[in-house]
Amino acid sequence: MNKEERVIELINQLENTFEIRTFLDHDPYKVLVRTILSQRTRDENTDQATENLFSKYPDIYAVVEAPIDDVKELIRPAGFYNVKAARIQEVSQILIDQYGGEVPDTVEELVKLPGVGRKTANCVMVFAFELPAIPVDTHVHRISNRMGLVDTKDPEDTEVELCKIAPVELWIKLNDLMVQFGQNICKPIGPQCEICPCTEICDYFAENI
Repeated sequence: MNKEERVIELINQLENTFEIRTFLDHDPYKVLVRTILSQRTRDENTDQATENLFSKYPDIYAVVEAPIDDVKELIRPAGFYNVKAARIQEVSQILIDQYGGEVPDTVEELVKLPGVGRKTANCVMVFAFELPAIPVDTHVHRISNRMGLVDTKDPEDTEVELCKIAPVELWIKLNDLMVQFGQNICKPIGPQCEICPCTEICDYFAENI
């Protein structure tokens, strides 16, 4: 089984194990802000901070005009709220000034925004615009290397290699399924190989179990 076939089998197995999650709101601006808030925090904290912010300030213009201390307090559950509040308002102002208040729909434009790396940009591509991209976070990077799909040192290299071997029609669902897999089974420490549906295509299992 070559690497492309293994990726296809991995996604098939994960689709049988987990449900594809979707953002409740596909508004590109809200997806971008949520992704900024998600950095170095848990999903439930991100969700709470996002709800707090947009319940009071529902759009980009309201957010950019909001008192910074109010924004900090609203997004406090996401952690690093001083940095994230300033970054959200900075990015919002740039979007208004340079893009007419709209979020660009290309990775090349998105990564020009302060603090927006490829992972954040790819999340916007997938979850806001439903355009094919592979957001590589710690879960995707770890699992891809652990299973032997790639041999890379950093997430950007992992993205490049996955794009080579994963059929483009799988890109949109790949991150969501692998994140759930990493959170629940293929954990950083103590992966639960005894309940893993993917052991037949995993180098780690073949070498260690």
